[in-house]
Amino acid sequence: MTYRNPPTTPRRSATFDDYTLSEIRRAAATGIYDIRGGGAKRKLPHFDDLLVLGASISRYPLEGYRERCDTNVVLGSRHAKKPIELKIPITIAGMSFGSLSGPAKEALGRGATLAGTSTTTGDGGMTEEERGHSKTLVYQYLPSRYGMNPRDLRRADAIEVVVGQGAKPGGGGMLLGQKISDRVAEMRTLPKGIDQRSASRHPDWTGPDDLEIKILELREITDWEKPIYVKVGGARPYYDTALAVKAGADVVVVDGMQGGTAATQEVFIENVGQPTLACIRPAVQALQDLGMHRKVQLIVSGGIRNGADVAKALALGVDAVSIGTAALVALGDNDPRWEAEYNELGTTAGAYDDWHEGRDPAGITTQDPELMKRVDPIAAGRRLANYLKVMTLEAQTIARACGKNSLHNLEPEDLVALTIEAAAMAGVPLAGTNWIPGQNGF
Repeated sequence: MTYRNPPTTPRRSATFDDYTLSEIRRAAATGIYDIRGGGAKRKLPHFDDLLVLGASISRYPLEGYRERCDTNVVLGSRHAKKPIELKIPITIAGMSFGSLSGPAKEALGRGATLAGTSTTTGDGGMTEEERGHSKTLVYQYLPSRYGMNPRDLRRADAIEVVVGQGAKPGGGGMLLGQKISDRVAEMRTLPKGIDQRSASRHPDWTGPDDLEIKILELREITDWEKPIYVKVGGARPYYDTALAVKAGADVVVVDGMQGGTAATQEVFIENVGQPTLACIRPAVQALQDLGMHRKVQLIVSGGIRNGADVAKALALGVDAVSIGTAALVALGDNDPRWEAEYNELGTTAGAYDDWHEGRDPAGITTQDPELMKRVDPIAAGRRLANYLKVMTLEAQTIARACGKNSLHNLEPEDLVALTIEAAAMAGVPLAGTNWIPGQNGF
């Protein structure tokens, strides 16, 4: 009788998982790196790893719907003659026309205006639809200078000097030829149908001293009326925040690696930068060390999804948050109604990230005239406004439960962490203890 060993269950490698194997095969077949949109998809410490401590006997809660909880925020009060006043501390991040369709940009402006907040231009300049439907519009001043002109700087309500982006700190943007329509090409003063790559750094300055000169130049162009933001990718948030303040910024925007992008290398998105949660406390600490906390406002972006995220971010010391990916979902991005067409593209609703290809069935990340017709700017704007309203109500619910009559009164003492990593990053105690990892030598 022949003896046979019993078969073992096939075991897949955690290192060489199915996705990694497919990437190796794709790279071997094509010889090119993968490009996609969106932010980091790997699991990272995030706001879900924090819990809010509601009131009981030791704290006095506020009654919902009867006792007020303020949500307004003022941005740019340090130097600007005309700081921005918003009804809610949730803004719309910069997303370019070119990356997004014209109707999508219009919808963002409509939704933000209905909600009482601001939207932001992006690489490629200001469109008339966006300016016309945005009560408060922030103009991004990027290394590429695509579409930049002094007239639009003056027409904006604030200027955001983009030094870096969370999905690709240290890297430039991409807009591939299939999305360079006649209008996009005209706005960017570049050939139609040719791949465009934005520079990774500004062409006319190299460091914080030069940035100070550039900020003064922008103030002179706008008669010192407009707040000047400086946006950095979440890599070295303490030093970048401190240097932005030194250069004269009114507002600092820190974008974590869950923040999205229109298109860049997959290896960049997943391996460069820091999680949003890890960026907040160092940035706040820099402001506190300089005596500028609340004098220079701090906005954080990257993976903000709901009112709980908003409340937790504000409790950690930020003044406002910014959303990009979530705003696109509210407009209709990755909607299951287009599942059959997503399947034809080799993906599924909720996972579509090939925004650079310009074939988005939802009509949001495309310049295809027929696909763009699927976006109704009025209806999409209302959906965005509804979403922003819900986020704000959720954040107010949490603040009232903590006994706070303003979202800005939330504080680190209102939080605990579920993991050692989150406790260390956020600088709050591990749940059930008074231990903050890394403090007092432990």
